[in-house]
Amino acid sequence: MTIHREGYKSIALATLLLGAVNIILFWFLGTTMLWLCAAILFISVVLVLFIVSFFRIPARKLTISGNSIIAPADGKVVVIEETTDEEYFKDKRLQVSIFMSPANVHVNRNPITGEVIYNKYHKGKYLVAWHPKSSTENERHSVVIKNEKTEILVKQIAGALAKRIVNYLEVGQKVNQTEEMGFIKFGSRVDLLLPVGTKINVLMNEKVKGGVTVIATV
Repeated sequence: MTIHREGYKSIALATLLLGAVNIILFWFLGTTMLWLCAAILFISVVLVLFIVSFFRIPARKLTISGNSIIAPADGKVVVIEETTDEEYFKDKRLQVSIFMSPANVHVNRNPITGEVIYNKYHKGKYLVAWHPKSSTENERHSVVIKNEKTEILVKQIAGALAKRIVNYLEVGQKVNQTEEMGFIKFGSRVDLLLPVGTKINVLMNEKVKGGVTVIATV
């Protein structure tokens, strides 16, 4: 397991802040309220370990398949339905949404190999990520990747806790399946908008792994 580069600053700040708090507490209360100092130290260590875990990149064998759309994120499938895309395609699409809890790995990966033909950031609200309107009203970043077999929109969506969406792609860029496309900090959601008729290989509430699970077949 390695730590994602997006986590270096957050981990360092959390460690310094909690370290300073504990030093001050032990300095002033260490002789009179040692139990309280010990309890806060324990909680501080747990918090730092949680933050480190949030930015982890576990070692795993990634799935490469030209006929498959691979999960862009870890999490649970919360939506499989037909919808109308008002942002880019302006027609009916098949939506598959993956909810990422704070405990999930938050690296986002390219679901297919192809060319980035659309990339746009949208300001918005911070509704809980499983809210039906989060796809269109929350802060989000949309990317369309196209190849000779399919054209899909990947939407990174902020949740109630996620306050920063990172996207590494640019229009005209050639990308490879399962390579990093971005990162969302602290709880969020990723939507896939696929052509109607695409064969879906996952079920509602199924847990999926980014870069590993086959979401659909083209």
